Amino acid sequence: MAAPVLKAQHLSIQFGGLKAVDDFNMEIGESELVGLIGPNGAGKTTVFNLITGVYKPTEGSFYLCGERMDGKKTYQIVHAGIARTFQNIRLFKKMTVIENVKTAMQAHTTYSLTDAIFRTKKYWQQEAEITERAKELLKVVHLSGKEDLEADNLPYGEQRRLEIARALATDMKLLLLDEPAAGMNPTETEELLEIINYIRNEFKVSVLLIEHDMSLVMKICERIQVLDFGTTIASGTPEQIANDPHVIEAYLGKDEPEEAANA
Repeated sequence: MAAPVLKAQHLSIQFGGLKAVDDFNMEIGESELVGLIGPNGAGKTTVFNLITGVYKPTEGSFYLCGERMDGKKTYQIVHAGIARTFQNIRLFKKMTVIENVKTAMQAHTTYSLTDAIFRTKKYWQQEAEITERAKELLKVVHLSGKEDLEADNLPYGEQRRLEIARALATDMKLLLLDEPAAGMNPTETEELLEIINYIRNEFKVSVLLIEHDMSLVMKICERIQVLDFGTTIASGTPEQIANDPHVIEAYLGKDEPEEAANA
């Protein structure tokens, strides 16, 4: 049997005397779409930071397709196949749309600095290849025709989609989406839902999603895991989560803002 795409075992991290995440366990299979939800401050984004190497776990380990990842640097984890978007958009805002996507492809080029300076045949061939690939990815997120715009000039919802295209450009196996629908109107959210489903099905990518828009979570996720104060309080299908009394008490029964602060 193939190893799960993501396997997290007993992940914990402590800041001073506070355990921000305590004994976090999760498995995600190939092309599976899993939601991670919970109140503000529950530890959701901290889990993302652990899985991407931003934070080093105090305890525990995690694996990508059977390869141990904890202890590796962020760029090594990205090269291995984990990519993410951020709660607060992080684009190169003065670069063009297509340049933002191409920056994520530089690890896949083999031309040298000399090739780049003297514009050799090898340079032009590889630049043509990654430009074409970037255009294909922009088409996936419905940004065709906007390649030469500065990223800063895109509407908010399109900047969110550009971040997803840049993540796709890393050829990842696992995509972490941190509140991708934050700040979007219902039409933009529905379009985003379609894009995420398309990416999962066409690219055979596994997706871990943090989101406060519960209608999106319930529609799109096959399984949902719920955190509260850094601890998992429930895990199951959307229907099971929606009817879990502990989840209702901790999260679903409260009025939560759609746009959350960093968890």
